Order: sequence, then C-alpha cells, then structure tokens
Amino acid sequence: MTHLPTESPVFADLKHLLDQRILVLDGAMGSVLQGYQLEEADFRGEQFADHPSDLKGNNDLLCLTRPDIVEEIHGRYFAAGADIIETNTFSSTTIAQADYALESIVTELNTAAVACARRAAEAAERATPGRRCFVAGAIGPLNRTLSMSPDVNRPDYRAVSWDEVLTAYAEQVRALMAGGVDVLLVETIFDTLNSKAALFAIESVFEETGTRVPVMISVTITDASGRTLSGQTINAFYHSVRHAQPLSVGINCALGAREMRPYLEELAQIAECYVSCYPNAGLPNAFGGYDETPEHMADDLHAFATDGFVNIVGGCCGSTPDHIAAIASAVKNLPVRNVPQRSNAMLLSGLEPLIVA
Repeated sequence: MTHLPTESPVFADLKHLLDQRILVLDGAMGSVLQGYQLEEADFRGEQFADHPSDLKGNNDLLCLTRPDIVEEIHGRYFAAGADIIETNTFSSTTIAQADYALESIVTELNTAAVACARRAAEAAERATPGRRCFVAGAIGPLNRTLSMSPDVNRPDYRAVSWDEVLTAYAEQVRALMAGGVDVLLVETIFDTLNSKAALFAIESVFEETGTRVPVMISVTITDASGRTLSGQTINAFYHSVRHAQPLSVGINCALGAREMRPYLEELAQIAECYVSCYPNAGLPNAFGGYDETPEHMADDLHAFATDGFVNIVGGCCGSTPDHIAAIASAVKNLPVRNVPQRSNAMLLSGLEPLIVA
C-alpha cells in the first residue's frame, strides 16, 4: 500500500501566521554581495584553488568558500524584519553549475547553503525568544528552457530534455530537504514547462521521503505585455500550476512594483492560496543598477497590502536589508488578503486561460 507523505508541522505554523499578518520575505543576495567586493580567490577558497574554470560570479559557491558572508547576509535580512529567508541556491543544479564545470558538487552546495541559512535563522530566534524564522529552499528557473529553442533556425530543437531537467531538480530538492528547509520556493519562473518539471520533481521527492513541506511558486512577467517569456498570461500560468496546491503563488523579478501592479491585482483575484510579491527595486538603469529607494518601494508594497493583494512581501534584484526593513515597517499591522474558496470549475490553459464551468 502506498502511503501519502506526511505534512511537516511547518504547514500549520505558516498558515497560522499568514492568517494573522502579512509575512516578509528577504531581498536580493547578489545585490548585497556586490558590496563585499569579492575577488576570484573568495570564490575559489582552498577547495577550488586549482579548478580549471573561472569561478567569480558563481554566488552559490560562496556557501562553501565564504559561508561567513552568506550567513551574515541572511542574518542582516532577519534583523531587517524578514520572516522567511531564501537559501543561496538559485543556480544550484547540475544544469546551471555546468557553466562552471561544478556539476559534481550540487548536493554539497545545497547542503552547505541550507546550513548557512539555518544557522542565521536559529541565531535570530535566540536573539528574540518566541520569534519564528523560516528557511525557504530557493529553486531557480535554469539557464535552459524546455518550451523554446535557442536556435531560431530550428524551432523544434531544445538544448535540454524533460528528463534532464527533472533529474537536475530532483537532485537539488533531495539535498534541500535533507538539509532541513522549511519551505521549497520555485521562483523567477519564465518558462512554465521548466516549473512543472520542478513541481513534478518536488512531488517525487515528497513520495520518496514520506514528508511534504510547503511549496511556494513565483513567476516573472517579463515586460508590459503581461506575459511570461514563454508566452503565458498570469491567469493561464496560475491554471498551469494550481494542481500543485501551493502554499502561495506570486510574482517576482523583471519588473518594479509599479509595473507589476496590474498583474498582481489579477493574480490576487483568482489565486486560491496565499499571494506573494517581491519585485525588483525598480527597473534597471542604463548601467544595470537599481535606483528605487527603500521608501519608494515600501510605499508601493504598502499600497498593494492596503488594496488586499498580498499575503507575503519582499524584494528581488537590487533590494537590500534597508529595503526589507522599510517594507516590513510599511506592512506591519495591515490586514491580510483573504484567500477565496477553491473553484470547482475546470481551469485549463495554453497561452491563454480556459474556464469550463
């Protein structure tokens, strides 16, 4: 007889808090790391001193070579008021690490990342008795896509297969789960098929381990068209992933909060779960930087909260602990978004949604 995975106690803990107040997610890791002015030697450490490829820019690797800095950044976000911080594992899959010829260390990478985050969470809880701090295992979108060809002359070609993506995600999820994450966060989704492979891998690992943790899902709308890079509207995307029964679904990256508003409003109206929003600190400037101040970003997210759009807020590219502190203050004591009843209609999707009542 097959037994259903047992739900982690974290489900009850998070739902209890989410029904009481808006929770705060952390901000960007890369933006803060830039302030440390790290060099190639920091990324190599002793373990990778003789590695044949350049490693500078592989931020996930710092969980092994400079865990002190990664842990410090997590701690700064908790000090700013974050309830949930993400592991530094956005690119910790064999597919993404192939760019650095580091496919073999993926399990070690994820394990170290969870340890950094968990130490910071435990320190924050000790500093404020009774506080609950959560660690979300960050699962990025990959640098290859299942829905689109990288070769305009061969539209049928794919640089990666479903099985390869599934295997890569499953390896990451096993390590994150074994390390002790509270939540799994599939984020910055630009290709729904990639995300569905991640969700399939997650469910497979839940069955393997006999344990289920909450799953958060966050999509990125790439421009003013209101669609993902692979062409789906926000409504169609939600129909594509609602079968996973996520704890939350939301929008992050690509846009600043103001540009994100119409798509977040639409998602808030249809999502039968909690809704998250962690935008960039404005749109990139001519130099690739982000100019949105903590105060302006906090004002925008305050408006989302007062309009009943969100249950979880935070920051993405360009955001810092100062941004998160301002956001946490701005949404404090504001009412939570009410989650609508789950629909019994058949909700289908291609690039557009289809509702069969």
